[in-house]
Amino acid sequence: MSDPIQIRMGGYGPETTTHSRALKFIGDKLEAQFGDGVDIKYIWNIMDFGYRADEILWLTECGILTMSYQSTAYLTDRVPELGFVDLPFLFPNLDHARAAFDGDLGRYLDTCIEREYNYRMLGYFENGFRHISNKERAIHLPEDLDGLKIRMLPSDTHVRTFDLLGAVPLRMDLTEAIEGVIDGSLDAQENPLANTVTYGVHKYHHFHTLSGHFYLSRGVYGHRESVDGWPEELRTAMRAAVQEATAYQRGLAVAEEEISQQALVAENCEITELSDEERSAFRAAVAPMYDEARAQFGNTMFDLLEG
Repeated sequence: MSDPIQIRMGGYGPETTTHSRALKFIGDKLEAQFGDGVDIKYIWNIMDFGYRADEILWLTECGILTMSYQSTAYLTDRVPELGFVDLPFLFPNLDHARAAFDGDLGRYLDTCIEREYNYRMLGYFENGFRHISNKERAIHLPEDLDGLKIRMLPSDTHVRTFDLLGAVPLRMDLTEAIEGVIDGSLDAQENPLANTVTYGVHKYHHFHTLSGHFYLSRGVYGHRESVDGWPEELRTAMRAAVQEATAYQRGLAVAEEEISQQALVAENCEITELSDEERSAFRAAVAPMYDEARAQFGNTMFDLLEG
């Protein structure tokens, strides 16, 4: 009898997050189909073992993890094309964003990522729209961000956005960001509400603005040699399971957004919803970035975005 194929799935959040539950969904599907032919292991949160969140990338690239997820913004230093989907206010709604990643734009980004990383792209989980939280004041207009030190993902596009909005953007890993929120050295951060609540930020930040300035996906990355070495039946089953799990995770994410907003209310946080005029002011402040993106990327990805 041949040994089972080991598949080690990793993330950087508790077992209860939508992304962890999506990994378990995939594992359950594979175990149901292949039984003892696969050996599924889960490392729900690599930060529990002393790793930084961004280290999940090399853990997967060298095969310590067979597959994982991470926000695509973490890959932009090596894959500049991913900076395009980091553009602020690029997607008007969830349906438009999902269609882009599920369609031609997503397949183009797959090739760009596989060109630079030792991965096989398996899909894209949803990280959702990101909102601003801070400990100082309500944010209604860009000038309200003036001088606030805000944590950024390692994306030049994200940093450029908040430069234009007047804040003081600081690139840092999630572990550092959580420490900065707790000790007060960070004034602000931006995340989907579910992340803000999961990491306890809402206990330190009173003010929350539902800006929806970025939409982020979390790529699902497979260690290339592992995936390529599987039997074709397993490779096909994995891709089908990831596709089903993505639909499942997206549904969970929408529900969790509502639950997370209720958690903000329970913590007596102040929640600001932008008016159309206020949102227009934010869009106007970052408008130069679209000209910069066309200069950098041409029309290719804009055309793919429109499908």
